Amino acid sequence: MAKYKSILAVDDNKAILTALQFCLEGTFEKIITLEQPDNILTLLAQEEVEAILLDMNFSLGLNTGQDGIFWLQVLKRKHPNIPIILLTAYADVQLAVRGLKNGAADFVVKPWDNDELLRKIKDAIDKSNEVAPLEEVEANHLQKAVDKTHGNLSQAAEMLGISRQTLYNKLKK
Repeated sequence: MAKYKSILAVDDNKAILTALQFCLEGTFEKIITLEQPDNILTLLAQEEVEAILLDMNFSLGLNTGQDGIFWLQVLKRKHPNIPIILLTAYADVQLAVRGLKNGAADFVVKPWDNDELLRKIKDAIDKSNEVAPLEEVEANHLQKAVDKTHGNLSQAAEMLGISRQTLYNKLKK
């Protein structure tokens, strides 16, 4: 019986989508495929997915990964909690780093190893389902405010709607 409910795979190559379906069946109850990313947002408004496999290139003849980065950014803005694993046939370290910096959960090079792909997907889903302790969430949020104000505690406290002293005390913990 499948442990995970559903996954979306987006790739302009039908053979890749078929291979992904074979690889993912048994792990996922539902495997949704799209050949073009244009309908992703509409689909996500109708379907709940636990993860997205997203190809990096959809424009013929271009292998820059720009399409994938664009859609990654759009998806992370609209659906920040869905882990996205990027797929590409063109292994480029800079592209992988750029994807990870833009919020991708992981990066997989085609052709992939089925076991490794499944492990990366499961890890990404499991990590997205974890609930962080409240203290950790608060500490991260406070640090983000301090970073955003370049260390100015007065501005950070004002941004957070607390006193400077309260912020200072919370940061000392």
